[in-house]
Amino acid sequence: MNEENLLTKRVRSLALAMFLVLSGGAFLTGCDQGPAEEAGEKIDDAVDDAGDAMDDAADDAKDAVE
Repeated sequence: MNEENLLTKRVRSLALAMFLVLSGGAFLTGCDQGPAEEAGEKIDDAVDDAGDAMDDAADDAKDAVE
């Protein structure tokens, strides 16, 4: 059970770190949305979705063990 909690924490930390790194660039640029900005937003959304999927998978694994 302790290993699962550690895995869940690692997955959430990884998802948060990925989100912060990818979304941090939005604060460094202006409000102009060119093609690169739009592509970056799509990448951010994909990373957020992947992080959510990883959290869901970790929760499902935890529930299956209990």
